[in-house]
Amino acid sequence: MTEPFKALQVIEADGKFVISVVDKLIDNLPPGDVTIKVHYSSLNYKDALSATGNKGVTRQYPHTPGIDAAGEVISSTDENWKPGDQVIVTGFDLGMNTSGGFQEYIRVPAKWIVRLPQGLSLLESMIYGTAGFTAALSVQALLKTGVQPADGKIVVTGASGGVGSIAVAILSKLGYKVTAVSNKQAEFLQSLGAVEVLPRAQMDDASGKVLLKPEFAGGIDTVGGNVLATVVKSLQYGAAVTACGMVNGGPLPLTVFPFILKGVQLLGIDSVAYPISKRKAVWEAMATTWKPAQLTQLANEIPLEKLEESIHQILAGKVQGRTVVRLA
Repeated sequence: MTEPFKALQVIEADGKFVISVVDKLIDNLPPGDVTIKVHYSSLNYKDALSATGNKGVTRQYPHTPGIDAAGEVISSTDENWKPGDQVIVTGFDLGMNTSGGFQEYIRVPAKWIVRLPQGLSLLESMIYGTAGFTAALSVQALLKTGVQPADGKIVVTGASGGVGSIAVAILSKLGYKVTAVSNKQAEFLQSLGAVEVLPRAQMDDASGKVLLKPEFAGGIDTVGGNVLATVVKSLQYGAAVTACGMVNGGPLPLTVFPFILKGVQLLGIDSVAYPISKRKAVWEAMATTWKPAQLTQLANEIPLEKLEESIHQILAGKVQGRTVVRLA
C-alpha cells in the first residue's frame, strides 16, 4: 500500500507539544510482525498524558499516541495471524513509545494481539479498551477473594470515568450492590446499576483516624491517594480493594492497622503487561457473562479530527464514560 493514511501526531517544538492530524505512509510504521487496519481506538488518561508531553509515558517525539486499537489484519509474517482476522491490541508498549492507535494503520509484534471474541464487535471492544480491560481485571481480582453479593456493598471510586463506569456496570450485571463515588452524573451511574452515588468528599476522610466504620465488602479504586486510603480504612473484616489509578496522587496516607487488625487486602492491578496467555479468558468474559446491557451507552464516538479537543477534556476531568475514536 502506497497511499497516505491519517494519523494524529504530537511534535515537540520550542518546549511546547503541538497536536495535529497528518498524512503518513505504511513505511513510516515501526518494525513488527503484523500490520493492522485500525477501525476504532479509544481515549485513555495515559493517551492524554502522552499527547501533552509527559516524558514518563513517552520519551521521544514526534509520536502518535493511542494505547488501544481494534481492527483487521492486512498482512502478517506470523503464522498465527492471517489477513482478515479481527483483532484487539491493548497495553504493552502500544501508544507509549511505539506508534499507537490514533492512526488508520499500526504495525505491532504478534505477541501483543488478542483475537476479537465472539459476542463482541470491534466498536464494543474499544468501548471497553484499556479502561474496560482494567475494570475487568479489577473485578476478576475481587471475585478471586470470594466476595459474594450478599456480603454487602462494593464501592467504586472515580465512577464516572472510563475504568470506574465499566466497573460499576460489570459488578451490577453480576448482582453486586454498587456504591459509586463521583461528584457528577448520578443519574448516569444509576443507569449503569449503582444503588447509591456518594460525593467524593464523603470518601476523602480528613479525620486522621487509622480505622473508619466498616461499610464495604469490597472496592475498586481508580484514583489513589487519600480516597484509596479512606476505602481501605472503611472495609469490612477480611475485605479487599483493588488499586489501578493515581489521578488523586501517588502517596498513600495509611497505617498498617487496617491490614493487621481487620485482615483487609490491597490488590494491585496492572493491565499494561498482563500476560497475553491470560488475556483471552478475560476478553471472553467481557464478551459474554460480564457484558453489560448498557455498554453502548458508555460511548461517545468521535472522528480523529475531534480527538485533540477530547484530550484536553479528559485532562480537565470533563469526560464521562468512554471516548471512542472512529478510524474506518
